[in-house]
Amino acid sequence: MVSIIAPIAGKPAISLWPPAVATEPKTFRLHIDGDARLAAAAGGVARYLADAGGFESDAATRLQSAVIAACSEAFEHLSTAHPQLEVTFTCFSDRMEVALSHLGEDSPAIGLDSIAGFASHIGAAGSMRAVFAGFDRVQYETHDGEGVTRLTKYLGHVTPGI
Repeated sequence: MVSIIAPIAGKPAISLWPPAVATEPKTFRLHIDGDARLAAAAGGVARYLADAGGFESDAATRLQSAVIAACSEAFEHLSTAHPQLEVTFTCFSDRMEVALSHLGEDSPAIGLDSIAGFASHIGAAGSMRAVFAGFDRVQYETHDGEGVTRLTKYLGHVTPGI
């Protein structure tokens, strides 16, 4: 720990240097098969990163549960030709992003129908409410037959406008 000592009103005062701020995002990538135990492992990674990123305990727990639910939901979109789900965790100074991607059909890894408002027509699963409650933003895109769902949780309560 680095500190500086300066005299104040005749008494030395110790002031700690502020912690260094990471300028580069940290990224972890998992390639997992459709197994609930591996979804729990991805949730554990999310919990660790949330704790390390300064999230409150309740928020970290919700985030962990949301990642497990998102992976479980994404497993339904895996096929025998493309049996793995890629889960990418990226930590920025103000947010954490979890990207779920899979090859094959051009459909979202999780519940785009719920995002678009079609959930009432097809019956939204309870796990989808858990996923969306754990994140501040949900985005979906496709790239050359790969569907990517990006889930973003902002540090604190600030969600930037879209």
